[in-house]
Amino acid sequence: MAYDYALVHLKYTIPPACLLTFILKPLLTKLDLYKTFILILIAFFTTIPWDSYLIRHGIWTYPPDAIAGPCLFGIPLEELFFFVIQTYITSMLYILLNKPVLHAQFLTNKNDSSPKSRRIRAVGQIILVGCIITSISLVKTGGPGTYLGLILIWACPVVLLTWSFSGYFLIGLPLTCVALPIIIPTVYLWIIDELALGRGTWAIESGTKLGWCLWGSLELEEALFFLLTNILIVFGLVAFDRGLAVLYTFQELFPVIPEMPPPGLLAKAILLDPLKYDMIRVRGIREAVQTLRRKSRSFYLASSVFPGRLRIDLILLYSFCRVADDLIDESHTESDGIVWIQKLTNFLDHVYGSDKAPPSSMHTINDFVEENFPEYARSALTLLPTKPLRSKPFYELLEGFKMDHSFGGTDSSQRARRFPIEDEADLELYAHRVASTVGELCLRLVFHHNTTKLPSDKESILVIAAHTMGHALQYVNVARDTLVDAEIGRVYLPSNWLKQEDLIPQDVVKTPKQPKVEMLRQKLLDWAFKEYGRSRDTMNMLPREVRGPLIVAVESYMEIGRVLRERTGVPSKTRKGRATVSRSRRIWVAWKNLSAA
Repeated sequence: MAYDYALVHLKYTIPPACLLTFILKPLLTKLDLYKTFILILIAFFTTIPWDSYLIRHGIWTYPPDAIAGPCLFGIPLEELFFFVIQTYITSMLYILLNKPVLHAQFLTNKNDSSPKSRRIRAVGQIILVGCIITSISLVKTGGPGTYLGLILIWACPVVLLTWSFSGYFLIGLPLTCVALPIIIPTVYLWIIDELALGRGTWAIESGTKLGWCLWGSLELEEALFFLLTNILIVFGLVAFDRGLAVLYTFQELFPVIPEMPPPGLLAKAILLDPLKYDMIRVRGIREAVQTLRRKSRSFYLASSVFPGRLRIDLILLYSFCRVADDLIDESHTESDGIVWIQKLTNFLDHVYGSDKAPPSSMHTINDFVEENFPEYARSALTLLPTKPLRSKPFYELLEGFKMDHSFGGTDSSQRARRFPIEDEADLELYAHRVASTVGELCLRLVFHHNTTKLPSDKESILVIAAHTMGHALQYVNVARDTLVDAEIGRVYLPSNWLKQEDLIPQDVVKTPKQPKVEMLRQKLLDWAFKEYGRSRDTMNMLPREVRGPLIVAVESYMEIGRVLRERTGVPSKTRKGRATVSRSRRIWVAWKNLSAA
């Protein structure tokens, strides 16, 4: 019986901690461990005085035959471990559920927040102030309300502080990211507490409690204690993430950020007046995230494991590429598409300069964008992280868009004359322009944000590999979208391949599901995996902190090709005629490749 409390940990708290660690191990970063460690220290040293007070005043008791014996300030060793293990479990669950979320998009201030958010924050403050006043009254009165008052007076001021500073941010977060890390550990600990109280592992003295039970022998005060402690942990993590979001989002305010931001810098970010936030940038990031979620679920999943500012810049880069493509693709006439390509070219000329003029000022660039582009596209252009990026891949990308647009108009006579992918060389050129360029730009952002600079020869090897991998990904894209492209009169399968099967592009447009087309799709997938094989091993040269995320980005997309191979062109699911990979399979691919990276 002397190890009864220790057995509670062995049976109930250590196993879920180990399970969460196993699940999260591929995803955990040094920063995740850093903030968990800081929170454990805070929880440990702020709980000791309060817990010691309860024990010394006979509110909590531990039968001698239920504990091993060693104590600190009267607190059993097993209880001290409980402070650590509870904080760890709740932190791991919070980190797991928040991994997909880019916290920068939820930064806000009073002017940007909705009236509903302002009301919720104000009501929360009133309730917490009322709890504090009630707790003082209960403690002063003593008797059966003492323990309840001590719980409230210990927890509510801290909850009020974090709610006041991070309330708008917290309200904006997805409910599952905040509620589940509180509810799941709380209910689990209620069950543990019920079992422990039933066995007499610890007890609350009757003179200091109300005597109300939630169920069985679980005291109301104990239920409230576990709820509030988990709220404290989650609110602390939310405040931490808000501080990191401020540091990563506003580079002009915090130019240099260490890999592990010191507590003082985090406190400065948390306490920064929200009215100083650049809300135009924040709204642009929100729009970029929505674009990513709609247009590329594979890259959206992969983006969740990129660190800090690199993640934001990659999302902004993708948003520009996607918006530019949509402006041209959704043109009603051929001439409209040419106009958009020219406007995008002029935009790049303003940003990078041209033979005729030097780069323009940011003010001039913003004016040009406002005058020439629709509102939904403006932030994608003005927030494009151009400083660390070269201009050549952007201009080549526009050349790829020209190839898309050269398929012609909607009538059959135009289609008969205009299918630009004549042979393998045209297909490779197209893939280089629309995919290899984006791969190179992503890699340049990695080089820019990486704290450990690579030798120039390694960078060159990696850029070449990015070009090759771009071919592979685009070939998968063409194979996936054959049906969708045929609906708009486009055929990216090389015309010489079609000729070998006694087909012409119009045959694919008319009957894209015929067996001969399916055979050519599989041939294209073979090409894709050949290019993938040529460049995959080179990715091991990437810096360790970004190697896993970039491999996940590649493998998530190549998994579409594997699905097409497995189902012989019949996808597991379809979205507007496009093959997709199930969410569970994408998660498995990410976890497996992060584990191996």
